[in-house]
Amino acid sequence: MSDNPLLADWTGPFQAPPLDQIKNAHFLPAFEAAMAEARANIEAIATDRAEPSFANTVEALERASRALDRVCSVFFNLTGVNATDEIEAIQMEIAPKLALFGSEVASDPRLFARVNALMDRRADLGLTPEQDRVLELTHLGFQRAGAQLDDDARKRMGEIMARLSELGTAFGQHVLADEKDWHMALGEGDLNGLSESLRDAMASAAKERGLEGWALTLSRSLIEPFLESSTRRDLRETAFKAWVARGENGGETDNREIVAETLTLRKERAALLGFDNFAAFKLAPEMAKTPEAVRELLMRVWAPARDRAGEEAERLTELLHGDGVNGALEAWDWRHYAEKLRLQEHDLDAAALKPFMPLQAMIEASFDVASRLFGVSFSERTDVPTHHPDARVWEVTKDGRHMALFVGDYFARPTKRSGAWCSRYRAQETMDGEVRPIVVNVMNFAKAPGGQETLLTFDDASTLFHEFGHALHHILSDVTYPSISGTSVARDWVELPSQLYEHWLEQPEVLAKHARHVETGEAMPAEMIAKVIAAQKFNQGFATVEYVSSALVDLDMHEAEEIADPIDMEAATLERIGMPPAIVMRHRTPHFQHVFSGDGYSAGYYSYMWSEVMDADAFRAFEEAGDIFDSDTAARLSEHVYSAGNKRDPEEAYEAFRGRGPEVEALLEKRGLDA
Repeated sequence: MSDNPLLADWTGPFQAPPLDQIKNAHFLPAFEAAMAEARANIEAIATDRAEPSFANTVEALERASRALDRVCSVFFNLTGVNATDEIEAIQMEIAPKLALFGSEVASDPRLFARVNALMDRRADLGLTPEQDRVLELTHLGFQRAGAQLDDDARKRMGEIMARLSELGTAFGQHVLADEKDWHMALGEGDLNGLSESLRDAMASAAKERGLEGWALTLSRSLIEPFLESSTRRDLRETAFKAWVARGENGGETDNREIVAETLTLRKERAALLGFDNFAAFKLAPEMAKTPEAVRELLMRVWAPARDRAGEEAERLTELLHGDGVNGALEAWDWRHYAEKLRLQEHDLDAAALKPFMPLQAMIEASFDVASRLFGVSFSERTDVPTHHPDARVWEVTKDGRHMALFVGDYFARPTKRSGAWCSRYRAQETMDGEVRPIVVNVMNFAKAPGGQETLLTFDDASTLFHEFGHALHHILSDVTYPSISGTSVARDWVELPSQLYEHWLEQPEVLAKHARHVETGEAMPAEMIAKVIAAQKFNQGFATVEYVSSALVDLDMHEAEEIADPIDMEAATLERIGMPPAIVMRHRTPHFQHVFSGDGYSAGYYSYMWSEVMDADAFRAFEEAGDIFDSDTAARLSEHVYSAGNKRDPEEAYEAFRGRGPEVEALLEKRGLDA
């Protein structure tokens, strides 16, 4: 047995990774050893003299990199939640090596020949439907990696993939550095309009940085409520400009050259594989299929959203002028005056709402909804090592059977990447016996000081439900092969389970049960619940414009015939679509981590909107059944969506659940854009 805990058998509770034993010094040796083992396994498959079979080729490939997958899962979880200088240095060293290894395997002509031979005999192999799907996806993966290319082209593809990995790693590290380095120290006179909970969170942020008083950072959980509530327009402007300038500040952390090189290399990659542009390449295996289909959906939503945003801007400008501020509404004004208007229209004070939404209650709400829909139960464990003292672990069971471990890491830290996400330490599979998943949800909520209960905004709670929807996609997964497990699905399908799950938070039945005052235990009043639900359509012109503009910039950049300065490309798209002047993209290009810190959402940021068409339509199935917890509808949802992984084509899966394809009208109604 190895003395490196990453390579040794994991014998602790639930065979969870021994995070209390793993040191940074273990990673590079573990990566080298695991890659060597994977290479040997791959070579054995490629040189096998036996006739290719599903077992000796496809199943063997599924097993070949298990040790490497395990090391990667631990390390890359840490890069997001504990990005110390040492971790970042290891990441810079290992990322291109992993990318090159992955490219070598996926473009190996010997492996492709074996898989191709199986595809030629596909009808005669006696495969199960799931095996047939895995064979199809494996074959497609080799094609898209360039396995059919000549030697020179394959070599160039490997070089491109390694360089893209370096660029993506640097991009993400630069954004994190800008977020860590910037703060604005505030004194007592700078806190006008701020709630007590926000002041407390900013005091904690100052203490973390060794400062007296209060500090505003670029964590979304601090800066968005600051922009909403601060009456100091000058401070709002300073903070907003710093927020949108991440990755564009010059010097070592500037990402503009990285974006330009990334776009150029992605275009070359697509050309090697016979595609006109990277967007066409990326979308070919997705539900959307083509850039034209994506643009059609986005523009169908863009027009009414921009019109609504124009109406919203007029009303906000009236409030701005009413405060004695002459001139135009600016981007750093929008959230502040939108919150004022929300109070006027819905009499809904975000500060008054937060005491009814303590973090622990919202965690319990997300668990309770899952229990009522899918029959799963949650019990907290303190015997499983975690990556940080703030992280918590629950065992998930169903009818007494162990289903998964769920890890929640909810609070912002200087070494944690901003945003929220779901990842895993282990995927579900049954290829060689039952393996149950270990799933991680990461948030960046502002931690309350001194052991007080952390209070959430409604948007925070929606984020928690969203990421837990992703977690359920892993937890309920019921497939044989790890390559199609959990969220290993088409990019524009993966957001359906997460976005759909958000709907239950908005239901009076759920809020009445779980939204209780942190001090008195009083249930959220029915009048407040009604206001919360009505307010979900408020400011949707802004929210939709903010998102769709980002998706269109992403699409245009990856469909461009010529790669120019990224900021100029961004500006050209925004001018073409008529971007309202007081709204900024949700993710500006220099810090657009979805698209440039990796390949996941490149030419694919539209997928949230594509999935939203489905999630709005899917929730209607429960409404049509007359019960948001209807057992028959939930059973179909589990079978065809949450448990199915990538066992079947997503269009077929959706139609199996819904009885038909999705309809866009539900989305427009959900966002209040149908009028």
